[in-house]
Amino acid sequence: MARTLRRQPTKKTNGNGTATSSTERIFGAKVLSHGYTGVPNILLRAQKRLGITPTQLNIIVQLLGYYYDPLRPPFPTKRDLAQRIGITEQTLRINIKALEDAGLITREQWKTAAGDYGSNRYHMTGLVKKLKELEPDFEEERKERQEASKLTETPRARAKARAEKGKSNGGTE
Repeated sequence: MARTLRRQPTKKTNGNGTATSSTERIFGAKVLSHGYTGVPNILLRAQKRLGITPTQLNIIVQLLGYYYDPLRPPFPTKRDLAQRIGITEQTLRINIKALEDAGLITREQWKTAAGDYGSNRYHMTGLVKKLKELEPDFEEERKERQEASKLTETPRARAKARAEKGKSNGGTE
């Protein structure tokens, strides 16, 4: 019986001997030289649980693109955000309000040193808190996937597991 071996990712290096990331191998150094945004997979996978629409998710990802330092919340203008996403400023305001009502972001009106109103600052502590609260659920799902994977790697493992389960609960399923 032939076994299928999983192909392990190979470590590649750039010209100076430094290992390249999988992201760099996928997109290339030139694309990444313009920056990239870290988006936690839990945010993407929990979109429905969080009640986030596709437009609201896009707004969050755009805000994350401006979020470089946890002590300095992002502060893009509404015009810039709306133009990047391809929506009106009114649609942007409605969706930001919904994200605020959901407790995911908090807007702070900001004044410049000259006393003029600047763009809002967007605090994302609510989003971070909710993702941290969801993490244990995703850890449990990861363990379940790992266990299921182990069962598929051994011939007849699933059938054996079902048989063992039947024995442990008195033979009823």
